[in-house]
Amino acid sequence: MKTNLSKSILLGLSVGDALGVPVEFKDRKYLERFPITDMAGYGTHGQPPGTWSDDSSLSFCLAESLCRGYDIQDISRLFVKWYNEAYWSARGEVYDVGISTREAILRIKSGEQSITAGLDGEFDNGNGSLMRILPLLPFIKNKDDQEIVKIVTEVSSVTHRHPRCILACLIILLVADELCEYNLIEAIKRMQIRLRDILKRHPRLLTQKQHFDRIIPGNSQPDNTNKALIPLQDASPQSIRSSGYVVDTVEASLWSLLHSRSYKEAVLKAVNLGEDTDTTACVTGGLAGILYGHQNIPQEWLKILARKTDIEKLAEMLEAKYPNECVKKI
Repeated sequence: MKTNLSKSILLGLSVGDALGVPVEFKDRKYLERFPITDMAGYGTHGQPPGTWSDDSSLSFCLAESLCRGYDIQDISRLFVKWYNEAYWSARGEVYDVGISTREAILRIKSGEQSITAGLDGEFDNGNGSLMRILPLLPFIKNKDDQEIVKIVTEVSSVTHRHPRCILACLIILLVADELCEYNLIEAIKRMQIRLRDILKRHPRLLTQKQHFDRIIPGNSQPDNTNKALIPLQDASPQSIRSSGYVVDTVEASLWSLLHSRSYKEAVLKAVNLGEDTDTTACVTGGLAGILYGHQNIPQEWLKILARKTDIEKLAEMLEAKYPNECVKKI
């Protein structure tokens, strides 16, 4: 199966995001009684169906900047433009901004350097850089892992500079990279092996490995079995948290993919975990877009997605700058 990588990422993440917006902050018990089964509207933020959040807005800012080449100052500039002018917003309104993201953008406006704008304290480990990291994939694809670490560190640090956030971004990007060719289980295994070598060279990231034990357990040695290397595969729904904590988002997104068989099933499973529904579904949706291809995103959802034509044009620009096709070996 061949699929356009940029289009699969941008449509995949924004559709997932839009599914989660109406029920953001709803707990799992509520969603067990009133599950999301289709693209809805209003709810938490009073937005019409198909409206995505800051997760997609900042992803699109990153994608647009990359269309001109990699420039961390330009990425930061677009983030500020989004905050000030609702640039790349769904409907001309910035209605939901994470605390750490807002603080970092205000620091940039005050003259702070882009790569030191993000906070790096123990309590600054939200998912605000993870939610927007996937559009980086077409740019970093085929680069060596050491260069990837440098780029991901810079892009995350604009808003989230703690090594736990950076490691989370690396995990998701490496899985995404491998999904371009392999099935999910194989992609996770290959991520584990690549990450094992990365962590040997980056002690600051290694200190955070313990927080991701259900994703990168032990030494992540190659193995012929599936579940032995992916404890998350056997995790119960009750053990999966879906808060705004970056580790929770990585786990919830990969768990949703591991327990589904289509784009639609994956993003609905992510949303119905509750709490930070838009971000969990955004990350899940971006990965599911790569795994299943943009062709398998439900057309009835795409028809009501805010600014769909603009998103497709942006994807075409990104694809033209960094041509990549996913060709599955499954």
